[in-house]
Amino acid sequence: MPVLTGVTFSAQPNEKLFVIGPNGCGKTTLLRALAGLIPCSGKVLIEGKEASTLSKKERARKIAMMSQLSGIYFSYSVFETVMQGRYAWLKDGFFKSETSSDRELVLSLLDATGLLPLKDRSIRELSGGQLQRVFLARVFAQEPGIILLDEPTNHLDFRYQLELMNYLDQWVKVPGRIVVGVMHDINLAMSFADRLMILKDGSVLAQDNSSGFNLNLINQIFGADVKTYMMESLKKWER
Repeated sequence: MPVLTGVTFSAQPNEKLFVIGPNGCGKTTLLRALAGLIPCSGKVLIEGKEASTLSKKERARKIAMMSQLSGIYFSYSVFETVMQGRYAWLKDGFFKSETSSDRELVLSLLDATGLLPLKDRSIRELSGGQLQRVFLARVFAQEPGIILLDEPTNHLDFRYQLELMNYLDQWVKVPGRIVVGVMHDINLAMSFADRLMILKDGSVLAQDNSSGFNLNLINQIFGADVKTYMMESLKKWER
């Protein structure tokens, strides 16, 4: 039985498109299909070219994904893990042909994500939030035109959630860049998305710019008065 049916959409340059919807509606499956990690019967086009015709390195230079299920398989340092994001641009494989510009880029990303003091530490020694930032920095190091993010703010405290979303705001302003993300935090999604897309039961139920989105529809999808809950929650900060 297909997880997704008749899903058709396009993301425009310099756009942040966030996908929301109830658990099990196919959000992560959609990202994995876009990244080429699972087969699909439809077509994924990148700059008008079918993604399946690209080599692994070509695809890695175009599109990068950070999964919420990223695992730890080796005791690499933080620096080495982020440097893995440069693989698509290195000539002789991991760590063999890194240049000074590669190292400078990785160090700048570690600084931007607050990880520079931890650059020599094994990733096995990190907290969940620190590890999440390492995987994010690795995605940015890949320098793709398209970033796919599956719950990027998972395990991040409030400060780093905002820093990440603001970083994405700046990153996507470079011509040709696109962010497609899956979010469970509706407030963050509506605050930072240029466009929202709702999935339900494996199909696109609605999509629109975030400022004009139908809040009643969101209430119906999640079976709760989301707007009222958000407004009542904010009243607590008026005390």
